Amino acid sequence: MDTVERNGKRITLIDLSDQLNNATRPYELNPHEIEYSKHEESVAVTENLLGIGKEHWQDGFGWAVEEVTLSTHSGTHVDAPYHYGPVSEAKPARTIDQVPLHWCYGSGVVLDMRHKAIGDKISDVDVQKELDRIQYTIQPYDIILVHTGSSKYFGTPDYAFKQPGMTKSAVEWLLEQGVKVIGIDAWGLDRPFDQMAREAREGKTQFWEAHLVGREKEYCQIEKLCNLDQIPIPFGFQVCAFPINIADASGGWSRVVAILEEEIS
Repeated sequence: MDTVERNGKRITLIDLSDQLNNATRPYELNPHEIEYSKHEESVAVTENLLGIGKEHWQDGFGWAVEEVTLSTHSGTHVDAPYHYGPVSEAKPARTIDQVPLHWCYGSGVVLDMRHKAIGDKISDVDVQKELDRIQYTIQPYDIILVHTGSSKYFGTPDYAFKQPGMTKSAVEWLLEQGVKVIGIDAWGLDRPFDQMAREAREGKTQFWEAHLVGREKEYCQIEKLCNLDQIPIPFGFQVCAFPINIADASGGWSRVVAILEEEIS
């Protein structure tokens, strides 16, 4: 959390993004890897390329640099409609570079679903009850943040299977209110893969039901949020979730931030 007073306002920025770290690699379904090159190592690079040796560097140190190998769905990221299927609303689904930026900046609303257990369904009725509790009516382009508490499992074995998840009815209802972006502090918006797969084999539910709503009506998800408990109010703040611009991609990494402003009296 970062608070600053500027131009007569107190501005608080809350980082809602998970941290990419090699320590969490073993627990990711889409593993990432960060390779670090220290200041001493770049000296050899510049000597080979430019003829600039150690004696030309102040204190003998060059630059530091990192090489990162990861999927577009590693860490905190935004899913584009193209992630859910090739077609959305009967037309080619938008890739992440085609997602309108105004979808990714707007009024935030936190829905507290921490009472839901691992594997529980979050239905449209649950969403409406929570909105009644906080006395809020959703407006078009609100960014919905589903607070499950699952981010506490980040960096632990099987964390991707330790969450409740949204149902088809919940997503459909939110989109009917004009929502374009739904975020969650879990590995994904749906319930755990193992539970969905079991129920799909038994003919009970559609596998990946929350995601697949995006084939009928386009929307974006933000996955792997954290620090939702640090947002002190359920609404009345802004969310910035601009994804990295990657050509033709199904998703893009994002440094998601909640922004609270108040006048200084």
